[in-house]
Parts: sequence; C-alpha cells; structure tokens
Amino acid sequence: MLTEVTATRYVTPLREGGSLPGIVEADDLGTYVMKFTGAGQGRKTLIAEVICGQLGRRLGLRVPELVQMQLDPVIGLAEPDQEVQELLKASGGLNLGMDYLPGSIGFDPLAFAVDPVDAGRVVWFDALISNVDRSWRNPNLLVWHGELWLIDHGATMIWQHNWPTAGRAAAKPYDASDHVLAPFGPDITAAAKTLAPKVTRDLLTEVAADVPDVWLLDEPGFEGSDGPDRLRAAYVESLLGRVENLHERITLGPPTAQAATQAPAWLRVWTEGKAAK
Repeated sequence: MLTEVTATRYVTPLREGGSLPGIVEADDLGTYVMKFTGAGQGRKTLIAEVICGQLGRRLGLRVPELVQMQLDPVIGLAEPDQEVQELLKASGGLNLGMDYLPGSIGFDPLAFAVDPVDAGRVVWFDALISNVDRSWRNPNLLVWHGELWLIDHGATMIWQHNWPTAGRAAAKPYDASDHVLAPFGPDITAAAKTLAPKVTRDLLTEVAADVPDVWLLDEPGFEGSDGPDRLRAAYVESLLGRVENLHERITLGPPTAQAATQAPAWLRVWTEGKAAK
C-alpha cells in the first residue's frame, strides 16, 4: 500500500502540465508533485499513474516514489488563480503525490545519450503499458543527478477507457517509431529477456493492490461491493495478456515528423495545450 500523507501547503502550479499538477508540501516534510482527482481524466489518470509507476519501479526503472495524498481544499484559499482554486475545490480527499525531483531537467535527446540497453528497457515497458505519450513530441522523461527518470504515466493503458474492448488490447502492436528513445537503437530483445519473466500475475496483483478503493468505485461493468477487486483483476489480466512475445509486436521505423499523432483525441487536446503554454 502506498504511504499516505496530508498536503499542508500548495506551493505553485506546474503549468507545463495540461492537467495542472502542482508542487505541494506535506506533513512528512516532503515535497511532491500532486495530481488531482478533479483534473482532466480524473481518477483514471491516477489509477494509471499508480499501476504503471509502481510496475516500473518494481522492474528496476527510475520512477519517482508515489504516495497517497489527502487534500483539504482550504489550503488553496490564498491562491489567486481562479482555475487553481476550482481545481483544488474539486479535488478534496485522496489524490496522488509524486516525489519532487529538485533541479531535474527535461530530457533532451540531443544533449543526453542513452545506452541501447536502457533505451530498450524503457521502450519495452512503454509497449507493455501502451504508453502513447513518451514521444519526441512530449518525452515525459527527466534527467536528475545524471540519470534518466520516467514520469507522467496518465496516458497509458488506454483500454481502461473502454473496458468492453480491453480483451483485444493484449495482442495490439506497439509502434515505437516516434518514441523519444528510438534514435538510440533500443535493444528490445534484451529488454524482453530481462523484464518479461518478472511480469507475473503475483507482481501485477501486488501493484494493482496499491490503487485505493475510492478511485475504483462505480466503474460501469464493475458495480457492487466487490467492484474494486474485480476491476483490479481486470487490470492484471489486461497487462498479463500483453507480456508474451511483446517484443515481436514492437516496431521501430522512421519517425513520423509530419504525421498526426496516434494518441486519442482527449490526449491530443491535453498535449497541444501543454505545447501552447
């Protein structure tokens, strides 16, 4: 289970994020990037952050530590921005915090080289979780203390937005041509050999257990008192079904610099908004 902390001070919004995350201090004296249930895709984004972030950490990838974060909207009363105030008011209760990495910088493929083995591990992981948001358009990678860190996994497991079609997601290919690490010759075969055996039902079950019940309630098709447990099991089955021979379904071709992104419509609006800012 994720550690639970309480937000004590809202510091500043991160306006490069389309969902308007914010830097927040907590009662454990830590500083976090907080993502809110009242923003954008709401709790499904946070579910994806927890499952994929915790899975990445368990696979040895660098993902900032995650915590459950209680929010009392009163801490935003002094915030002059009306949009931020409305977001805080809509997000009272349990939200998600990610360890803030002070001094980190956005990944620039022209300034930071990545080993083919490390690049392969990230690409294979993104294929597993169907990440459509780690492209050259929007890397979602940070460099901190000379190491590569993975952030922002809200735009993953797209099948969760349409559960009746989730079964078909297992065999879906993953086009990594536009992946930000594609130019580094990612060794996907080596990544599969190392990572695939680790992605077991037990591991996925443990990761899914970190999602709070409150974010899993009232999902269509998963109603009832046992709904959260059945929904967790659905996430496990969907991810487990993608593992076998995943590397054979990953393609690397020329980047589509002039082509439209393959991201869903809601994500295009999100990323285009980030670029405009």
